Amino acid sequence: MKYIHINCDLGEGGEYDAQLMPLISACNIACGGHAGTVESMHDTVVLAMENNVEMGAHPSYPDKENFGRKTLAMTPENLQQSLVAQILSLKQIAEAEGGKLTHIKPHGALYNDAAIDEKVAQIVIDSVLEFEDKFPIYAPQNSMISRLAGGKIEVVFEAFADRNYEENYQLVSRDKPNALITKKEAVFQHLFLMFTEGKIRCENQRNIHCNASTFCLHSDTSNAVEILKYLQQRFRKKNIEILRQ
Repeated sequence: MKYIHINCDLGEGGEYDAQLMPLISACNIACGGHAGTVESMHDTVVLAMENNVEMGAHPSYPDKENFGRKTLAMTPENLQQSLVAQILSLKQIAEAEGGKLTHIKPHGALYNDAAIDEKVAQIVIDSVLEFEDKFPIYAPQNSMISRLAGGKIEVVFEAFADRNYEENYQLVSRDKPNALITKKEAVFQHLFLMFTEGKIRCENQRNIHCNASTFCLHSDTSNAVEILKYLQQRFRKKNIEILRQ
């Protein structure tokens, strides 16, 4: 039996959290930057603990208006202060419920910027280093943040099951019609190739190397629950289970 680790961004106001949680390995919980309130963080933490799902903080630029999907001009000090506050708020809620955070995953534009911008990457790393826990960071391979974090913080390489890639490891822009993969069989084929052969099939049909150990499926995809149930069925037929705590 092999095990695949699948993560999902939750606590963002979506309607499928309760249905998605039993189908995943880890959740990345919005903690007030692009989405999330004290109440939603608490509810998501409780839901995760009931389902034995790993919990991570999902901080972003403090920009709910644009759901954290646009780069925000901020001083390094202000951005770091915001990220630390976001992580701390979720950490305190999780610990009050008897749980513990297992990782950090930046959201949206912050995730993308930290992958290519040295200054942003360093701010994210410095924010995580403020915590004694030294939380592992989910990050794309071949990224600036993964290089800068080396030797300081554990990096868990992540790939996206429902997003198309460019050959430079960047995700195809959401502005393009083929950015998302929404057909369940296409998601399975994309993910199966990454997991079993260590290859990402790019938009141009060329392959690039994949060394990810966790794979993300977006919770705001309208058929996300259907996709995850389908993945579970298809993987089981190949003696692969979605990893659970």
